[in-house]
Amino acid sequence: MFVKLCGLRTEEDVATAVAAGADAVGFVFTTSPRQISVEAVRELLAGVPPQVLSVGVVHGVSAAEAGELAKAAGVDALQLHGDYPRSAFDELAGSRLLRATSLTAETDVRTGAYGEEWLLLDSPVAGSGDRWDLTGLERARPTGRWMLAGGLSPANIREAIAAARPWGVDVSSGVESSRGVKDHGLMREFVARARE
Repeated sequence: MFVKLCGLRTEEDVATAVAAGADAVGFVFTTSPRQISVEAVRELLAGVPPQVLSVGVVHGVSAAEAGELAKAAGVDALQLHGDYPRSAFDELAGSRLLRATSLTAETDVRTGAYGEEWLLLDSPVAGSGDRWDLTGLERARPTGRWMLAGGLSPANIREAIAAARPWGVDVSSGVESSRGVKDHGLMREFVARARE
């Protein structure tokens, strides 16, 4: 099970994620309680070994600006979160991309449909910690390397994996002690339970 821990903001967050065995770490560049500067991310990347994927997360900015943020920070991949059109992915062709969206009747659930390497299905309000109705996956089964997100926590991760059968999982608010502040014990517990 591929595990991404997102919304990291401190050296301790990164060290905990790496030691816990996370496959990917995410840094939020745009407006959020978890927002972090490009400069800070550049410094934190010193603690991310090559085998751990570093991901810059953006929402509500142009593809051009998103690409500039990712390049300036030096992350491995870029997560376009929200209603980004196919043209945004075309504009960023050549970059490693993650398409993050919620599941609606119109969502193309084929990983790679927009040229992305990974697909992430999240709750309609990203970063809210809200669970969403996984029964929608019965009529729209994602293909390829797709991650489940939205309201996941150590308490429900096993049940969510059993219900959705994703390739990977992504968590942010579900491993926090308060909004935007990571709980290192919960981070370790999440990774362990996701892999059980």
